[in-house]
Amino acid sequence: MAISAQQVKALRDKTGAGMMDCKKALQESGGDEAKAVDWLRQKGLSKAAKRAGRATSEGLIGSYIHSTGKIGVMVEVKCETDFVAKSDKFQEFAKNLAMQIAATNPVCVSPDQLPQDVLEREKAIYRQQALDEGKPENIVDKIVEGRVKKYYKEVCLIEQPFIKDDKVVIQDLINELVAVLGESILIGRFTRMALGEGGEEEE
Repeated sequence: MAISAQQVKALRDKTGAGMMDCKKALQESGGDEAKAVDWLRQKGLSKAAKRAGRATSEGLIGSYIHSTGKIGVMVEVKCETDFVAKSDKFQEFAKNLAMQIAATNPVCVSPDQLPQDVLEREKAIYRQQALDEGKPENIVDKIVEGRVKKYYKEVCLIEQPFIKDDKVVIQDLINELVAVLGESILIGRFTRMALGEGGEEEE
């Protein structure tokens, strides 16, 4: 299929990968941008992927207090240099992240941080639901896998659709920021407090 220059540029802006790599990724993915991002990451061509292992000893604590004064969030966002930590784009991202946490109340930052017993319990529930719905045994695993991915979007911060634009997830925002700022960016701990409830914190 024909891939437009606009599609290639949009993917390059998001991932920081080369123009030809972006074009090939879109061709291999049938023009689907999300699949193209995954293709680039798998091939190790995305700047975000290349920078993921670099040290992040700088950063800042993003914060947000809801207008009612009844919900507050603090989130640790890490980068490589103090220069980037002080940039407007980085600070805006930290603020948006705190607002995201206030609105969606995630359990953890990423799927690998989800307690295994919690995940297994969810899988067992989804499996039983599928069987109760009369789904054939041979497709139950695929149904469970699909529902687990949906569950991640509810409880894992980086998998959640962004509250200001539900066409992108938080991981996309991180990838875009890495491409623009040229540094590895990680989300550390976060704490969400709601009046009358216990705080929720993730390492």
